[in-house]
Amino acid sequence: QLQLVESGGGLVQPGGSLRLSCAVSEFISDYYAIGWFRQAPGKEREGVSCISRSGSSTKYADSVEGRFTISRDNAKNTVYLHMNSLKPEDTAVYYCARDRSGATWGSLYVPCEVYEYDYWGQGTQVTVSS
Repeated sequence: QLQLVESGGGLVQPGGSLRLSCAVSEFISDYYAIGWFRQAPGKEREGVSCISRSGSSTKYADSVEGRFTISRDNAKNTVYLHMNSLKPEDTAVYYCARDRSGATWGSLYVPCEVYEYDYWGQGTQVTVSS
């Protein structure tokens, strides 16, 4: 059974930084895109940042562009989300997910919509507050 485990969340002051990690229990290199999503209370889950199967293409939500960076270490089957200049509106539960098995999009395509993913982690809380 595939598992994705997020870690690294916590409480941080505005302007601070966090690094989230997503450890995947199966080999992911070149086979699966990985995405970071978030869900704030009363809001729909939204894509934050995603990385293609090849790792060479990335996508960011407009609200985090220039502040967040996604990266993957295929040797460790781990994907990271580096978050800088955090704002109170970044407060949410952050989830990582693996794209749909059997999807035929190319290695450079970056899926970043909720419906394009079928395996999800349990989430990690990020709270930005003074």
